[in-house]
Amino acid sequence: MATPPLEPPPETAPPPAPAPALRVRAPSFALDEVPRHWFAGNAIATHLTNGVSALFPAGERFFVRSVRHYLGALGDGALAAEVRAFCGQEGRHAQAHERFLRVLRAQGYDLTAFLKVYETIAFGLIEPAMSPPLRLAVTAACEHYTALMAEGALGEDDILRGAHPVARELLLWHAAEEIEHKAVAFDVLARVAPSYRLRVLGLALATALLSGFWVAATATLLAADARAGRLPRRADAAAIRTRRRSIVRDVFGRGLREYARRDFHPWGRDNRHLAADYLARAGLEPGGAGPPPAA
Repeated sequence: MATPPLEPPPETAPPPAPAPALRVRAPSFALDEVPRHWFAGNAIATHLTNGVSALFPAGERFFVRSVRHYLGALGDGALAAEVRAFCGQEGRHAQAHERFLRVLRAQGYDLTAFLKVYETIAFGLIEPAMSPPLRLAVTAACEHYTALMAEGALGEDDILRGAHPVARELLLWHAAEEIEHKAVAFDVLARVAPSYRLRVLGLALATALLSGFWVAATATLLAADARAGRLPRRADAAAIRTRRRSIVRDVFGRGLREYARRDFHPWGRDNRHLAADYLARAGLEPGGAGPPPAA
């Protein structure tokens, strides 16, 4: 897939003052304690979240490959250090969500066929057809979407309210680190391939791939419940209409509007205090940094 020609860098809002160095944390979670319908007993809400979680292990490793490809071009400055920490954090996220996938399998949700199709299409066919700059642009856009989800989890909306405590802590830790490193891929893109058209193309691909695979994963999980006679109650369906509207409006709708602005920068909305407050409460700050895992 051809990459659009480079253009002069779009005007972007200046980032805020440098943040403390990113840390690679490795908290442990008793995931075996998470019940089948762990989100307030609501099957649809549970599987909407399980669906996106199932995408994370392979998706996070794609993010790492896309960003690390440019590490040698960044020298030894602060951005290179952030890239190394980004890779470490994303590697830990992939490992944690792989463990959660094993819990889902033990509960009777066999995602093997879905994951094979997902990984074949996304990383066996589409990824090799994209140039390195386009892979990076897709990653930067996906990071914007995950940062918006993270803000919903850690902010006043508290979208994880009612979740089982263990699942909630897993997702809040992930959310906090997504906010911490939300500008890394974007800043690398701005450094090595500062094309607005490339950025928007990455946004379009990220939107189509994330939304499409998310819907497919959720449908796969719900179909397993239907076959087992665990059909959602009417109240579940009513609740999920509200949640679905929230995802469309607050993640994809807002994400598209913000990211498409020429002056967009992830730190135009500096919400690092949400991450810092949670990490302090959870005993993960300052915390120790371990070596990044192989991704």
